Amino acid sequence: MEQKQKMMVPMMALRGLTVFPNMAISFPVGRQKSLDALEEADQFSKKIFLATQRNPEQPAPEQQDLYEIGTVAMIKQILKLPGNVTHVIVEGLHRGRLVEIRKKRECEYAAVIPLEQDFAEEPDVATVAMMRRALEQYEEYAKFVPNSAATDLIPTVSTAKKPGRMADLIGAGLDISFDRKQKVLSTLNPYERLQMVMEIMDYEKQVLLVKREIESKTKEKIDQNQREYFLREEMKVIQEELGDKDGIGADAEAFRKRLEEKNPPEEVRRTVEKEIDRMMKIPVTSPESNVSRSYIDTILNLPWNEMTEERFELKEAAAILDEDHYGLEKVKERILEYLAVRKNAPEEKATILCLVGPPGVGKTSIARSIAKALNRKYVRMSLGGIKDEAEIRGHRRTYIGAMPGRIMNAMKQVGTINPLMLLDEVDKLGVSYNGDPAAALLEVLDGEQNFTFRDHYIELPYDLSKVLFMCTANSIDPIPGPLRDRMEVIQLGSYTAAEKLHIAMDHLLKKQMRRHGLTSSQLKVKPEAMEIIIDCYTREAGVRQLERTIGKVCRKAVKAIIGGEKKSMTVTAKNLEDYLGKPLFAQEKIYEEPQVGIVRGLAWTAVGGTTLSIEVNVMPGDGKLRLTGNLGQVMKESAEAALSYIRSQSAKFAVEEDFYKTKDIHIHIPEGATPKDGPSAGITMTTALLSALTGAKVRNDVAMTGEVTIRGRVLPIGGLQEKVLAAKKAGIRTVILPEENQKDLNEISEEIKEGLEFVTVKEMEAVLRTALAKGESVWK
Repeated sequence: MEQKQKMMVPMMALRGLTVFPNMAISFPVGRQKSLDALEEADQFSKKIFLATQRNPEQPAPEQQDLYEIGTVAMIKQILKLPGNVTHVIVEGLHRGRLVEIRKKRECEYAAVIPLEQDFAEEPDVATVAMMRRALEQYEEYAKFVPNSAATDLIPTVSTAKKPGRMADLIGAGLDISFDRKQKVLSTLNPYERLQMVMEIMDYEKQVLLVKREIESKTKEKIDQNQREYFLREEMKVIQEELGDKDGIGADAEAFRKRLEEKNPPEEVRRTVEKEIDRMMKIPVTSPESNVSRSYIDTILNLPWNEMTEERFELKEAAAILDEDHYGLEKVKERILEYLAVRKNAPEEKATILCLVGPPGVGKTSIARSIAKALNRKYVRMSLGGIKDEAEIRGHRRTYIGAMPGRIMNAMKQVGTINPLMLLDEVDKLGVSYNGDPAAALLEVLDGEQNFTFRDHYIELPYDLSKVLFMCTANSIDPIPGPLRDRMEVIQLGSYTAAEKLHIAMDHLLKKQMRRHGLTSSQLKVKPEAMEIIIDCYTREAGVRQLERTIGKVCRKAVKAIIGGEKKSMTVTAKNLEDYLGKPLFAQEKIYEEPQVGIVRGLAWTAVGGTTLSIEVNVMPGDGKLRLTGNLGQVMKESAEAALSYIRSQSAKFAVEEDFYKTKDIHIHIPEGATPKDGPSAGITMTTALLSALTGAKVRNDVAMTGEVTIRGRVLPIGGLQEKVLAAKKAGIRTVILPEENQKDLNEISEEIKEGLEFVTVKEMEAVLRTALAKGESVWK
């Protein structure tokens, strides 16, 4: 029966625990809300309302997550244990109905209506008889319970004078789940409550009797001295009672059900059924049992027929590529051609595309955009640093710790037989005594072979022909020839300064502001400031470091705004150094006047193009050639080829015929800490040598790239777009390049070529005619 007046007491939610009235109990307290409620109650009335959660896993329960009936308890003692652990001892006072939860001071308070504990009148004869029977049942139940907690409560239960109190004491002593105890607590009628605990005790006693019978049967079958055998046989008897005679029948049945749902090819079905039959004959304690289960589970987790429906809407694909990537027009065009062919001839073997370009230009994100455009699932597999063939093909099951290869793991992860699988960093594969993973990839990427790909662990043919493979690499050279032959290479060049500015302002800045919680009114970056960030704080082909630098600006803004220094921040060209410090890179500039023995060359690096000043000094000596500047083998050979060419043509040039005997020559490329190599500095070295030997000045606004032979022919080079970008940034007006690179020049956008004059050459003499300053000559 409810009392009408409400009481306000601090509230604590209990997980997996029910507290009864007149019951003293100790339990740990972990949640901060609970600790606050405990401290609040301890300071004032010592009373606290304990309500049990319906779901113990709920981290922050609301009122609807708690049982309505709880217990108002008195705090007896709070214990602070080592390890910052708090225990509390409470004693239940009476039931209470939770009406609402209110936030008050530092904790939650519960508005509780107190509930009567028992009837006031003395029990009648029928009630006394029921209480005596309940006591007898409890004494019988206590004999079956293995722990002594239930037995210790018998004297207390026997002294109970009212049915409600007896029911509460028995309910507290029963070894049952918290939700069943909560049903006892929520039953307000004392007679009904006592009847309920009597029914629970009767049921539990029957369960304990069956358990004893099972234990008895087990003991009859086994040797008392073999504990391990005893436990195994006990489990077997329990499973016999449940109808599972062999102990793994349930697992086998589950595997067979999954096999039916999977409906794989017939060869796979036969293999799995055979393995299930084998598994059932292996003892559970044998290591082979786990190996067999893992094998079956792996096969059933692989997709055999599951597919996603492709879409080939070219307009939508073009819109997705334009939305995700700025620039890269030729790359996008090639990808749209690829998608058009796939739509027109879907049954033909797909071409393997390999995106090659410097870091940070968007190779991986382009693959993700293609998957999105095709409505295929996307899975990425990094190949960087892999040296073991088993990483691709898997381990044979005879090895301990065997597992499938990365290809099969990726298919299991993605769950369909037609995903887009990106093989990232394919140029970083290694070779070791464990085999060549690049050779293992040949079968994977060959459309004539991969429909029967065999993983060493699976040992079944797996169809990879519907997978759309794409690869990425920073450089094409390290990829072995046979593997490269199976791929179509798409080159991604460096971004121009204009492209970087557009990407930074429209994409990267918004992304970083969102990541740092900034609004457009709190941070503004002027385009001229962004141009300085691009030119003087980042030097890369892509935009990865640019994004990090923008993030640094955002962090400065967040600190200033949170610290109260400013309400908003505008970054301009004038105040940029206040946020990023001094520029990291000086702007490359041309010399003010033509120079003797100094020629500007163009080079390709992993982070884009750069200019190299090649300096030559000629001194009296005995013919020594000295090369400095951390040069690689190819550049050293280019210097020797240049010298041989000049010696062979000494009759034409204004040099002494025996200069190689009477002069010491020193060729230097500044920034010696940076390694430099590649076949593109030959004509630059030759021009610088002739200038130094003859005293003729070379134009300060000319840069050149190309290899030279010992007969003076100019050979083609690579990375032209990056080199042209570097020349333009340095203020060069004329670029000399090999005639065979004219086709590459036509591929470069007009935006990049604007303001530059290009001179294509076949012979060294044409280089000299363009490079020498007005009125200068190296000829006799």
